[in-house]
Amino acid sequence: MRTARSTQKNPAHKHPVTALLTALVTLLGLLALGSLAPAQAAPATPAATGLHISDGRLLEGNGNDFVMRGVNHAHTWYPGETQSLADIKATGANTVRVVLSDGFRWSRNSPDDVAAVIAQCKANRLICVLEVHDTTGYGEDAAAGTLDHAADYWISLKDVLAGQEDYVVINIGNEPWGNTDPAGWTAPTTAAIQKLRAAGFAHTIMVDAPNWGQDWQGVMRDNAQAVYDADATGNLIFSIHMYSVYNTAQKVTDYLNAFVDAGLPLVIGEFGGPADQYGDPDEDTMMATAEQLKLGYIAWSWSGNTDPILDLTIGFDPTRLSSWGERIFHGADGIAQTSREATVYGGATEDTEAPTAPGAPTASAVTDTSATLGWTAASDNVAVTGYDVVRVDGTTETAVASSATTGVTVTGLGAGTAYTFAVYARDAAGNRSARSATVGVTTDEGGSTPGASCSVGYRVVGEWPGGFQGEITIRNTGTTVIDGWTLGFAFANGQTVSNMWGGIPTQNGGSVSVAPASYTSSIAAKGSVTVGFTAGRSGTNAAPSAFTLSGGACAAA
Repeated sequence: MRTARSTQKNPAHKHPVTALLTALVTLLGLLALGSLAPAQAAPATPAATGLHISDGRLLEGNGNDFVMRGVNHAHTWYPGETQSLADIKATGANTVRVVLSDGFRWSRNSPDDVAAVIAQCKANRLICVLEVHDTTGYGEDAAAGTLDHAADYWISLKDVLAGQEDYVVINIGNEPWGNTDPAGWTAPTTAAIQKLRAAGFAHTIMVDAPNWGQDWQGVMRDNAQAVYDADATGNLIFSIHMYSVYNTAQKVTDYLNAFVDAGLPLVIGEFGGPADQYGDPDEDTMMATAEQLKLGYIAWSWSGNTDPILDLTIGFDPTRLSSWGERIFHGADGIAQTSREATVYGGATEDTEAPTAPGAPTASAVTDTSATLGWTAASDNVAVTGYDVVRVDGTTETAVASSATTGVTVTGLGAGTAYTFAVYARDAAGNRSARSATVGVTTDEGGSTPGASCSVGYRVVGEWPGGFQGEITIRNTGTTVIDGWTLGFAFANGQTVSNMWGGIPTQNGGSVSVAPASYTSSIAAKGSVTVGFTAGRSGTNAAPSAFTLSGGACAAA
């Protein structure tokens, strides 16, 4: 992003005679003391040795701009899921935000454990944002700890964190204030920053907003400059958490641009996309605007949520992405398309060679609203990490899809319309190839036939007294895209759906009808989408025995 540099006010001008007299008096005073000692210089701000802030941007030690593209991982509650860091890296992420505990509310993560987390982040070439979660909702949640307690925890880890400034960002405390008197956030946030600086920390420090991280009353936004100025190093970045408060494009863009316009550094430290009981976040605008402004984002969260609509993977299994995970990793402005590895790991400053251009794309399975494109692979001196598909209109290009393989289905097209597509290859360092040759595609006039060729898989993910979590996978076994659908089935034992992601449920007695979410409405030929849900139960929990899709029977998988 472009930011305005801060300016300093000029000192007031003095009258020349007054200035001369002042100088003579000062000189005589010094001579009376018997010496004319040189002026003492103000203490110098420590030079940045790693990740640092400059002109509102997060930079690496070499001055390279670094834009976070990552996910949150609940390490403190799932300490055995250490493989997750490698799995997160495999998605293309360049950052992981790791949940820790200072011992106030949950089991304290020891210095050895934190050192091991940092080592794994480095081994997997990830920038590591470490956060204390015990502060969540302070002032409203009686179980929450203070930022001062969190600061003491970081100080206890100083030996572990020293020398890791290139790789580690310290997020003092997660969502450190609730909705009760959020103005109280400013003073303890400032004090915690200054306590860490006084203890000798030179790391980039991240601070979360009040209002459970969402700052819907604007306290962080309105006090950000004062808090930033209170850090003598200037090495501070603000973090906004965007959930259902940010349910319109205007709310998202207004907040993000307020920081950009003020020249203050900002990252979306957490965000969600699936609708919940509080509203429907506008994740598309969050991700698109973050990419436009070159702001970082870190999606919540890899797996293990009590409310599983926000799990990016099912059961920590990287081969089973949820619809939310598909959106984050493979959707427009997602991680696969926009993430660039930190240069401290040998990224763009060492690898400057772009991949070769991919082969000319070919089109197949063209319907009224979609087309499947395929192309021959590009080559690279290191490795090709993905492909970007663009729509070409004269001299204008519009990104429409990204893929880690040599094919993708482009959806959302208009019926009976001519399009031109091309493909770029990219590598881990961010180098982009020349554009491939183009292919012309004209969509069909007629619609598709959803429900004609399909199968449905149903399984129970987990059960507990009075409830369970289920998963439904809808497979398109036909040769044309299913664009828009309605799933029907019936529970036989009084089960009631309480929450759903990937679909919108309507239930009447035991009968359930599910309409698709925006990101599951299209099912490519031979492809599938997954709908997850939680439901209540009172005893027997038999699986539905039959399914329909848009009125047509589907085979049970």
